[in-house]
Amino acid sequence: MKIINEVKFSIPSLSVNESVARAVVSSFLIQADPTVEELADIRTVVSEAVTNAIVHGYRNSYGNIEVVVRILENNTIYIKIRDKGCGIADIEKAMEPLFTTAPEEERSGLGFSVMQSFTDKLSVKSIVGKGTTVIMRTKLKCHE
Repeated sequence: MKIINEVKFSIPSLSVNESVARAVVSSFLIQADPTVEELADIRTVVSEAVTNAIVHGYRNSYGNIEVVVRILENNTIYIKIRDKGCGIADIEKAMEPLFTTAPEEERSGLGFSVMQSFTDKLSVKSIVGKGTTVIMRTKLKCHE
């Protein structure tokens, strides 16, 4: 699919930067003319993916989170969020609703479920000790 425009940025794995990622992504996507609801959904999935990288990927450590956002042809939005943290041993298990590796932090274990419900396609790839990449795609409604 042809890329119309894209933005790439990297943020340190600090919890305060979750809101920075949301703001940058939503500001960039305004040019695609999403509905208020679509923008809220995208902000939510970015928040969930970045929070997962901070809390789970870089648990007890520090690193960078890479974000790529593309506006593709046919009003499709592509979002990639990547960390170089500890990785996920069992992606299938991690994607189960209510599963969390951080119960002491009172995590609900719904991050991947939220990402799946608010996007058209979710892909999670991970290598233990090397990190995790989350790719989400969603098609915006046309409002011509």
